[in-house]
Amino acid sequence: MRTAKPDRMHLQNYVFGSTSAIITNISLIVGLGSGQVGKIPVLGALLTLAVADNISDSLGIHMYKESEGRGTRYSLLAMASNFSARLLISLTFIAIVLGFTAAQAGPVAVAWGLFLLMALSYRLSRLNRQKPLAEIARHLVVAVCVIIASHFVGLWLSSHFRS
Repeated sequence: MRTAKPDRMHLQNYVFGSTSAIITNISLIVGLGSGQVGKIPVLGALLTLAVADNISDSLGIHMYKESEGRGTRYSLLAMASNFSARLLISLTFIAIVLGFTAAQAGPVAVAWGLFLLMALSYRLSRLNRQKPLAEIARHLVVAVCVIIASHFVGLWLSSHFRS
C-alpha cells in the first residue's frame, strides 16, 4: 500500500466530514426553510445532525479505516478529524440560523456553504495538480443539484402535509 504524504493524509482526514457537513446543513436549512417550519425545528434538525449523524458517520469512518488495516491509532485519528470538521462546520450553520431571520438564513447559508465548498475544492485541486476551475465547477454542480432538490422536497412536503 502506498503511503500518503503528511499534507495529503492530514487533508484526507477532514475532506469527507467537511463536504458532508456543508451539503447536509445547506440542504436542511433550504429544505426546511422551503417548508416554512420556523427556526426551532431547523435548529433541532441542525443540532441532531451536528451530534447524532456526526457520531454515526465518524464511527463509520473509523470502522472503514480499520477494515483497510490502517490500525487503531490511524482509525481513531480519522474518526476524530471527521467529527471535529463536521462539528465545526455545523456550528457555523447553526450560528447563521440563530443570527439571521428565517428568510435570510437560507440565502446566507447557501452562500457560506458554497464558499466553503469552493475553498475545499480549490485546495484539493491544487494538491492533485488539477485545474481548479474545473474541479470547483464539478463540485458546485452536484451541491446545487442537492440544494434544488431539497428546496422542492420542502415545498412538496409543506403543500401536502400542512398541520
